[in-house]
Amino acid sequence: MEKDKIDKKEHILDVAERIFSDLGYDGASTRLISGEAGVNMAMLNYYFGSKEGLFLAVFDRKISSFRDMLANISNDENTSQWTKMEQYIDIYAGKIFVNNCFQKLLYQELGMNRRSDLSDNLRDILMKNITELIRIIQEGINKGEFKKDVDVQMVIATLYGTKNFIINTPLLSSSVMGYDLTNDDVLDEKFKPRVSAYMKNLLKCYLLNENGYNN
Repeated sequence: MEKDKIDKKEHILDVAERIFSDLGYDGASTRLISGEAGVNMAMLNYYFGSKEGLFLAVFDRKISSFRDMLANISNDENTSQWTKMEQYIDIYAGKIFVNNCFQKLLYQELGMNRRSDLSDNLRDILMKNITELIRIIQEGINKGEFKKDVDVQMVIATLYGTKNFIINTPLLSSSVMGYDLTNDDVLDEKFKPRVSAYMKNLLKCYLLNENGYNN
């Protein structure tokens, strides 16, 4: 019985993610989602409470696996901080275009010039992942592996700013990069390896202490 509940909940989240991606937050409705998922409104409200609760559940599910991977990387005591950064960058590059429509929707909501419970909750969920990355960098500084004058917040802005530019301005970024960034084959074969290599080269020069750890 418990497995049936979990499966039903996951099914609702799958449908909700698709509809939110297609119609946006404002265009989607819980009635439409419940109809597409084949469940009644009472069940949807029981699991998620509201449209906002459903959207947050979809978002949290999407990034929870990323959060777990980050925590595992951060907690590995046998790995250098730079190797942890490399692992993070590989994950970052691999996920940069996963469900592009949903990510656009997310950043549109976060980019609005308004404060709301939804935007605050989205921010708090994202900050859990960002905090793990900050911990990796700060521990590198504390151990002497990274330079003392590293601007941790600007490293975060560089990583996330690059992602936002690529996702939110595909026509411009495609022209800048020289190939179609809306093409999945191009993304997998050319762009993701390029992003990973670039970020590693850039941050290695910026982060690593010149007195050592140049592995």
